[in-house]
Amino acid sequence: MRSLNPDRIAPPFARYSHGVELPAGHRVVRTSGQLGLAQDGTVPDGAEAQARICFDNITAILQEAGMGAADVCHVSAFVTDRAHMAGYMRARDAFLAASDVLPSSTLLIVSGFTRPEFVVEIEVWAAAP
Repeated sequence: MRSLNPDRIAPPFARYSHGVELPAGHRVVRTSGQLGLAQDGTVPDGAEAQARICFDNITAILQEAGMGAADVCHVSAFVTDRAHMAGYMRARDAFLAASDVLPSSTLLIVSGFTRPEFVVEIEVWAAAP
């Protein structure tokens, strides 16, 4: 993968790339949106705790395809309030800490999810040979 961050536009203001080029012949995985639902059915309070569960779930899904966080080429995240952005971003940055090429990223503020206790939902695209 190759980051696409042209000099003629403003640089990304967080840990992401404006675009990502995928090499020909890569396999692609797309996850469903993951919510902060632990395996035991509990939902922790707070965006960071929920986002960490989301990224743990995403890691498990990617491992099923022989991939990991370094193979993620795009992250879409949804939070229910601007106040949740910082917690989400801390969890995202921890998830991507070992990635040499940062994925493209979209973060949206939405009115809610299927249950009121959910404050974050995350989905990714990943690609690997």
